[in-house]
Amino acid sequence: MLDSILKKAFVEAFQMLYQKQPDLQHVVFQKTRQEFEGDVTIVVFPFTKDLKKSPEMLATEIGSKMVEILPELNRFNVVKGFLNLVIDDSYWLKFFTEMSDNSDFGTTKKGQGKRIVIEYSSPNTNKPLHLGHIRNNLLGYSVAEILKANGYEVVKVNLVNDRGIHICKSMLAWQKWGQVAPEQAGIKGDKLVGEMYVRFDKELKLQVADLVDQGFAADEAAKRAPLMAEAQEMLRQWEAGEHETKKLWETMNGWVYEGFDQTYEKMGVDFDHIYYESQTYLLGKELVLKGLEDGILYQKEGGSIWCDLTADGLDEKLLMRADGTSVYMTQDLGTAQLRMDEYPSEKMIYVVGNEQNYHFDVLKLVLKKLGRSWADAIEHLSYGMVELPAGKMKSREGTVVDADDLMNEMIETARQTTTELGKSTDLEADEADKLFYQIGMGALKYFILKVDPKKTMLFNPAESIDFNGNTGPFVQYTHARIRSILRKAIESGINTDDSSFIIKQLPFKEKSLIRLLSQFPVVLAQSGENRSPALIANYMYELAKEFNQFYQTEPILKEENLKLRAFRIHLCSFVAFTLRKAGGLLGMQMPEKM
Repeated sequence: MLDSILKKAFVEAFQMLYQKQPDLQHVVFQKTRQEFEGDVTIVVFPFTKDLKKSPEMLATEIGSKMVEILPELNRFNVVKGFLNLVIDDSYWLKFFTEMSDNSDFGTTKKGQGKRIVIEYSSPNTNKPLHLGHIRNNLLGYSVAEILKANGYEVVKVNLVNDRGIHICKSMLAWQKWGQVAPEQAGIKGDKLVGEMYVRFDKELKLQVADLVDQGFAADEAAKRAPLMAEAQEMLRQWEAGEHETKKLWETMNGWVYEGFDQTYEKMGVDFDHIYYESQTYLLGKELVLKGLEDGILYQKEGGSIWCDLTADGLDEKLLMRADGTSVYMTQDLGTAQLRMDEYPSEKMIYVVGNEQNYHFDVLKLVLKKLGRSWADAIEHLSYGMVELPAGKMKSREGTVVDADDLMNEMIETARQTTTELGKSTDLEADEADKLFYQIGMGALKYFILKVDPKKTMLFNPAESIDFNGNTGPFVQYTHARIRSILRKAIESGINTDDSSFIIKQLPFKEKSLIRLLSQFPVVLAQSGENRSPALIANYMYELAKEFNQFYQTEPILKEENLKLRAFRIHLCSFVAFTLRKAGGLLGMQMPEKM
């Protein structure tokens, strides 16, 4: 890659000139600013103090020596402490001829022979998937695809939270106020169960309010509420294996899984393995009891089991309740152990919102105390919440944005916008429906993934479906435009596989495109290291924008110079391929026609 070639030449020039090794952390190349001539720039200010030279003199000396020893360098210029390097056309043309037809272009072998397990989605079976889950699923799926493209063996897993007090709340509400199956109610199973969860919360609030009116404090009222006591009793019955409770649990969870599968299919995400907390919490309890037996954990009066983390700057952590029931941490201990047993890996990445940062700090620390040397393999991919113009969502109050509803809204908005702009007039009905799905889901995925995962984001559906600006539809339309050019070339009798596209001098616009194309492997590697699909998304936008500027100013099919025409057609094909490959890493489909 160009960066490594330049870095090697810089170090060699530095050593030849000054008989010492430069600090490698400062040998970083970046794109030259548009107002200056050059392809890449390195800032030499960090080296001036040690060498006692002015920035201009230092940059000039190093630039002269690099041009002398590196054939790929044509010339250089110096602006204060910025050394701007002009790469020879021969380098870009060689890159183009070697990579433009390479189906593996962009992929790296950095992770070859290494396995990464990545967990995402992790839904509760007491509610349907919502907007927050959409960010989680899209982020997890995309990071998995990016890591695969970097050579890693990736195992995509889902941990379904299918047990616990929240599940019992939905079950109890269904017993009291439901008693109908999803097909009778005319709704998806996950939505029916979610409605029961909301109903439980409303009824519980009424009971708590009555107790407060009777003079109880709010906290005490919440503990005394009969509904909560019934839900806790149901949880104890479940963990004891009571037949009727288990039967109802299996039935209602079955409804939910069917609903989840439909949502995942529309979202375009999948998993290699699905874990269920009902199958892992017992292993977690075994680990806790063994830790107690070994004196690592301790038991409080009453029977609850704890881990003391105060010496590590945290607090005491409950790992098992006095009645023997487990908490979230218990089952996460068991899941981590089972996962490492089944898929020994370099990393176990958990895609979970940033409100759980403390939870994962505790998980790693408890596992270390329990003697799990692999605890440091756990990595929390912490991401920011998704907010709406109306504010935060609350599941118990039923104010979440349902994932199915949002996806349907995106597809319908794509239908309306695309039809109004006349971009689907030549398509058959089934082709048009496919296009509306591609645009709607592409807009959703791009809008969410172009934001750095660590940042809280404001999602506005109306802004995401726009054929101009930094949006999915803009990138998709660019791809469709290129595919149209290639079809017209074939229809005109032009041989698009013509190998005579080799030219000797590279025009400015073509050079800008090729230079940007050459950055794709670098961006892919960085996005894998940073677990950030945003780098891929914004690279796609820059590439699409650069192509459209080229398209507006340079003739392609009407170019009279046949070699240059063949070169430009080949360049168009390379851009389309790269957009398609990058889009696939985000889970985006690229339309052939728009």
